[in-house]
Amino acid sequence: MKKVPTSVCVVAGAMLSTLSASASAEMLWSSFSLSYLNGSDYEVGDPDRQVVTVEHASGHSWGDNFFFLDRLESDNGDSENYMELSPRLSLSSLTDSDLSFGPVNDLLLAGTWESGEGFDNFLAGIGVSLDVPGFKYFNANLYRVNNDKSSDDTQLTLTWGLPFALSEAEFLYDGFIDWTTSESDKASEMNFTSQLKWNAGKLIGTKAPVYVGVEYAYWNNKFGIDGVDERNPALLLKWHF
Repeated sequence: MKKVPTSVCVVAGAMLSTLSASASAEMLWSSFSLSYLNGSDYEVGDPDRQVVTVEHASGHSWGDNFFFLDRLESDNGDSENYMELSPRLSLSSLTDSDLSFGPVNDLLLAGTWESGEGFDNFLAGIGVSLDVPGFKYFNANLYRVNNDKSSDDTQLTLTWGLPFALSEAEFLYDGFIDWTTSESDKASEMNFTSQLKWNAGKLIGTKAPVYVGVEYAYWNNKFGIDGVDERNPALLLKWHF
């Protein structure tokens, strides 16, 4: 296994120590959900898959955190698990000062642990929380990535959530864009995955959203494989608790 770069260790250590010390810090918001996806145009492996996702996100006085776990079941009998844990530490909180300027609400130390079947990748970098009119949230993170099975690279990640209404119907358009640099053993990737969801929970009287919609993955050079481009629409059900 490759040695984890010092930069990753420093960021991870700072985040872990701060999160540990801030266990009693104020939680500002949290969200927990369970999703089901069904798609038939996956690349690399069986094209027909069902995915169940457990997801949790939370905001705290020290920053924010995002976690998800995918269970993928293919029609050919293959199955796999994949997870990500992505805490971000607010530099405003760390320095006890207001670092906002223009559309930037805060600067953050950003980290991610990606874990799948037989690999663990570690990402460390800097993030910004942006105030974009109409959006519930809009974030940008720039990482240096320590990859377990390939050359290290640099990754830019954008995430957003845009709620809107049509008459009495409530919708949410959210998603992410991951872009990575090309390296000697892989091509540059661009994964633009988003979900368009209608809150059907209002019809059945649930307080938390129950979404019905579609996810669309537009992924160039999937897994860094040159020319492997995924265009995958998938039916989506998502329950918030």
